[in-house]
Amino acid sequence: MQFARAYIRRVDGLNRLIGRVVMFGIFVMMGILLWSSISKTFFLPSLWTLEMAQFAMVAYYILGGPYSIQLGANVRMDLFYGEWTPRRRAWVDSFTVFFLIFYLAVLLWGGIDSTIYSFQYGGERSPTAWRPYLWPIKVIMCVGIFLMLLQAISELLKDILRLRGEHI
Repeated sequence: MQFARAYIRRVDGLNRLIGRVVMFGIFVMMGILLWSSISKTFFLPSLWTLEMAQFAMVAYYILGGPYSIQLGANVRMDLFYGEWTPRRRAWVDSFTVFFLIFYLAVLLWGGIDSTIYSFQYGGERSPTAWRPYLWPIKVIMCVGIFLMLLQAISELLKDILRLRGEHI
């Protein structure tokens, strides 16, 4: 159980740090969209703003997801869950987290495969007028999914510790 506690401490610390930094990504998106509005009103419209805002949103969402899971800020159906005891919640969560881990593992596998494809064929580009390379956002997605997988395992270990009656 010492390994579990060390794993939880390290993964939670890493995802907390990344999540706190990525929180400021909202200002990056606001800046991009503000420039988009200004350039459309006063100058020629920029080709890059819409796609760059989408990339910034993906990074914000994917890299902030593990921190959201850690805080318990993810969306769940609280119809019954809110009334359960902490021990029963831990029991149900320790079962259902396997579905999340499986989903994230499959998603990571596909993401890595897509990223490798992007590198192998001379740098895959978006089919838009701006034509940015897609590998940077694919790498960010793979990193975010991997961090989310680590956080899901951390949540499983926390639930196991709760079921054993140990303080986390």
